[in-house]
Parts: sequence; structure tokens; C-alpha cells
Amino acid sequence: MAETGEEETGSAEASGFSDLSDSELLECLDLEDTQESSASLSKPGPSSELPRKDGKLISLPKWKRGLDVSSPMERFYLKYLYVTDLSTQDWCEQQMVYGKELPGFLAPEKAAVLDTGASIHLARELEVHDLVTVPITNQEDAWAVKFLNILSMIPVLQSEGCVREFPVFGEVEGVLIVGVIDELHYTAKGELELAELKTRRRPMLPLEAQKKKDCFQISLYKYIFDAMVQGKVTSASLIHHTKLCPDKTLGPSVLRHARQGGFSVKSLGDLMELVFLSLTLSDLPVIDILKIEYIHQETATVLGTEIVAFEEKEVRGKVQHHMAYWLGLREPQGVDVEEAWKCRTCNYADICEWRKGGGMPSSILESPPKKVK
Repeated sequence: MAETGEEETGSAEASGFSDLSDSELLECLDLEDTQESSASLSKPGPSSELPRKDGKLISLPKWKRGLDVSSPMERFYLKYLYVTDLSTQDWCEQQMVYGKELPGFLAPEKAAVLDTGASIHLARELEVHDLVTVPITNQEDAWAVKFLNILSMIPVLQSEGCVREFPVFGEVEGVLIVGVIDELHYTAKGELELAELKTRRRPMLPLEAQKKKDCFQISLYKYIFDAMVQGKVTSASLIHHTKLCPDKTLGPSVLRHARQGGFSVKSLGDLMELVFLSLTLSDLPVIDILKIEYIHQETATVLGTEIVAFEEKEVRGKVQHHMAYWLGLREPQGVDVEEAWKCRTCNYADICEWRKGGGMPSSILESPPKKVK
């Protein structure tokens, strides 16, 4: 959260580096939605403009990648990436880039999907704890709230309890990545399990491409969480990437919230030291099991679950490939021809440079997909 100089209000669970889209961002990109929206996308529109939600046109920024010496991290003014930036990139890197170039652009039907999914996640979160609103004034306060949340969750995990919305962060391939784990709990055998909730607009499981993206997402959560509890994440790295001021005194609301939790701190640095010490001395285990639960939005019916096998070498390989783009080592890429069906629901299909440059035959977009029986 950027400094504003004005008071901003955020919940103790949602302020800071909230990763709301972790659970719902790509729900609307499966084949069901492809069938519904293919007709409207089959008509080519202006090559440099897109309609906003209010119907007005917005221009696509014209930046020349060949002449741009800055990396995407610098060009988009990013201090860190969300886990969902990488999972979206895993779905279609070119689409993710357009999303950064056109912030705030979201089709109404997709916004509705996000709202419904967020409501379901909130309901589940309220099952294990209450939400406390903490006024914040700057990014130091925002991160402090996340640290306080971690401190409150560590004892619960030590006693083999269940926590939800656990913040994670760590440096991966030279870039800071942050996110929020849906749920951590223990199995009957005492194994620590990560459970990720995915809501579905239609009562059917997603295609393999969607599952693949989801598996990568929660594998990355495990990779970062494990590093945190193993003492591999440092305050120096966090400060370097976020440009936080550790000596800055925390706001009165945050300090009051800390005292209520039994923590005697004054600055962000005090709190950071306490968090990293607690993580190191907590003896929390690494995550043993990765599970994805798919449920129907309207009926809350469980559609199925996926147990994900963690492959560290594969995760690191994907992250290295994705980071090559963010660090300016290569240009963005679109989907392969065999996954061209994804383009039918993409808001940026008509202006896609990957497709125009020969990466994707235009005829693929023009024919409607076959109905899935």
C-alpha cells in the first residue's frame, strides 16, 4: 500500500499486501465463459482502444519494447510481485501484461465473479476469527498489520489449530513475491495441509489448463511459506525491496492494536525483528499436503478436490522463466496454438500484439468453440 499522507482504513486481515485475486482472478477464464463470450469477441475492434466499464474508450499505452531500456518491474513501478501475477502469467503472459498496462479495466461480468468469490472467502474467514478494522496512514502501518496477523497465527499453528488468510512473502530469483494463503490446518495424521478454495460459477470442474495454473499457484505458496519457517527470509531483503523505513514510529491505531495483542513495539523495525524471531523459534513444520477445493458459487456444493504433488524443480523452473520477463531479459509471450481457446474470452484479443505478430492465427478467434457435453 503506497503512502498517501491521508488516513486510510484497512482491516487487520486485508490491509497491506492484500492478494484478493489469489482465489478468484482466473475463475472466468475457463471454457464455460469461452462459450458465452466468443460471439462478442469475434468482431475485431479498434487496434489501440478498449472500452471501459462505463463504455468510454481508453487508449492502450504505446511503449516500444525494443527501445525501452527499463525492465517491466521499473516500467510498472513495482516493488514486488503478487503470487497471482505469476499464476496469471502462467495462464497467458501477454494477457497479464495488458492487464498491467490497462489497470482498472475489468468486464462487469468478471467483476461480479470476483465479488461473489470474495464474499464466500470472507464467510469462511469469519468462521475462525473476527475482523478488526485498523486505521493506517502509510505503508509501514500496512505491513505492520500483516506482521501482527502473522504473530497472532503462529501460536494457533503451534497448537495444531486452523488459520485462514496467512500472509506469505519472500525473495525468489531476486524479486520479492507476496501472497495470502487461504487456509492452513492439520490432518488427522498431524500433517500441515494447505487448502486453497476456488469457487466456480458453473457446477463443473475446470479444464486441465486451469488446474495447472491453480497447482502452480499453491506450489508457490508452499515454496515461500517453507522458506519463512526455515529462517530463509530476512528483514534486510524485505526492506531492500519494499523501501520500508524500519525506524518509523507506527501509527497510534496500529500501536494500540499491537498492545491489545500483547506485543510491546514502537517501530516497524521492532515488529519485524519480533516476527522473524518468532518464525525461526516457532518450530513450525513445512507444508506437507497441498489441496485445492472447487465449490459451486450458487449452491456452495463441493465439486471436487485436487491433491497437488509439489515438484520443487518444476516450480523453480517456471519462476525463472517468468522472472526473465519481469527483469527485462525477454519480451512477453502469448499462448501456444494448442491453447488458443483461451483467447476467445480475452478482453485484449483485438489488440494482441502476439496474435498480430504471427504468434496466433486470427482464424482461431473467429470460429466459435464446440459445446462441451
